Amino acid sequence: MTEIRKVTEDFAVAPQISEEDVAEIAAAGYKTIIANRPDGEGGPNQPAMGGIRVKAESLGLAFHALPFSGAPSAEIADRLGELIGESAKPVLAYCRTGTRSITAWALSHAGENSADDVISAAADAGYDLENLRNRL
Repeated sequence: MTEIRKVTEDFAVAPQISEEDVAEIAAAGYKTIIANRPDGEGGPNQPAMGGIRVKAESLGLAFHALPFSGAPSAEIADRLGELIGESAKPVLAYCRTGTRSITAWALSHAGENSADDVISAAADAGYDLENLRNRL
């Protein structure tokens, strides 16, 4: 099973997941999965979103695809915030390492929470987002 890093009670991030991981994600209580990694980014051996979606939905989980490369744009951060807000919780977002997902999550909270709180939550999950302080 991939390592799930809890950020808040309602949100966690993970590196790339596979179809085999989905049952354990469901058993851990997650209700929604958000994919932030484009298919094929890691080559032909990267698990495809389609298979993960089918497995998630067969287990009663919601699945949303919001793939992006590089740093998240304001639009991506806003959309991730919307998806988290309207989805059954807790939500698990994944990408290659989890960094893309946690960065988009942090930017989706810009102005809502203090920069210290957002950076601290990310640090507790193992991600250093100090470089985003001026944008939070």
